[in-house]
Amino acid sequence: MEILIAILILGFLGLLFGVGLAIASKKLAVEINPKLEEVQHLLPGSNCGACGNPGCFSFAESLLNKKSALDGCRVCSEEAREKIAQILGLALEKQIKKVATLHCYGGINVKDKYQYDGVNDCIAANFVLGGQKACVYACLGFGTCVKACPFGAISMSKEKLPVVDKIKCRSCNKCVLACPKKLFSLISINQPIYIGCSSHDSGKDVKAVCAVGCIACKLCEQACKFDAIHVIDNLAVIDYHKCTSCGECVKVCPPKTIRIRA
Repeated sequence: MEILIAILILGFLGLLFGVGLAIASKKLAVEINPKLEEVQHLLPGSNCGACGNPGCFSFAESLLNKKSALDGCRVCSEEAREKIAQILGLALEKQIKKVATLHCYGGINVKDKYQYDGVNDCIAANFVLGGQKACVYACLGFGTCVKACPFGAISMSKEKLPVVDKIKCRSCNKCVLACPKKLFSLISINQPIYIGCSSHDSGKDVKAVCAVGCIACKLCEQACKFDAIHVIDNLAVIDYHKCTSCGECVKVCPPKTIRIRA
């Protein structure tokens, strides 16, 4: 009899608590804006954080609360952006895709000043006298950018240089932030010409350590008919507002520092 009473009491309590939880779930339920789920479903789901939010769900909430702009998501496809704009009633400006571009073509062409035998990471190597490369602006070649890319868009070449897949690249900016030498930038896919060097050393000093660095010869300036390229502080700089991608600067560059994106 005592066992039966205990079972009945426990059963009653279970029923009571169950009813209580059911009522509480109805009373305390937080209403979710149906647009939130629609927007979240259209976002890439990579949770890369490039938008400044912890993840895609947080960015979707921020969009609905008008705390973020739609172009804050760098990796969202154009089709998804259009659908989100329709859901939220936003005006949408068409964006031209940008591609992460490495401004160093040194790699194995750059001399080493010492043999590095530490952690296989560019940031760690950079703490040791600025890295093992004789050029302080050179890519260290340990692939920290490869690990940082959430889309698998970067791989290392046999020349110990990062190679960006322009199809896979989503302009998330992760490689830009990860590189301790600040060698990456995002350039419009419609602008294929770029400078494969970041050194501000004199031409003589560049030639002493790297066969493909900018030597500040200014032949590119003379060849450009559109005044789109100038040597500033010993380094060629392209004005993409003026550049027509004619390729004349590429043809005359002695060390082949000015390059065309593949």
